Amino acid sequence: MASLENVIRKPLITEKSSVITEKENRYGFVVELKANKNQIKSAVEKLYDVKVLNVKTNITPGKVKRAGNKTKKTSKIKKAYVQLAEGQKIEFFKGV
Repeated sequence: MASLENVIRKPLITEKSSVITEKENRYGFVVELKANKNQIKSAVEKLYDVKVLNVKTNITPGKVKRAGNKTKKTSKIKKAYVQLAEGQKIEFFKGV
């Protein structure tokens, strides 16, 4: 990884991740496939100015999609769930 800005691709905003955020103060991100937990932790701490306690990752395999008689495979993605310290939060949508 060249820089920490390239580690995090986008926040993971789904119904499941919003429930986890409310219950456990854990936020989801789609990250670079080659990024490790230490790189993810330092990138989140630098970009959002928060204290990260724990990082859990998983790699979701690509799926085979079919349109008519043609098939193609979607690429796999890596998700990271980051737990923040008590009392801290990340605002993805400010002013909404």
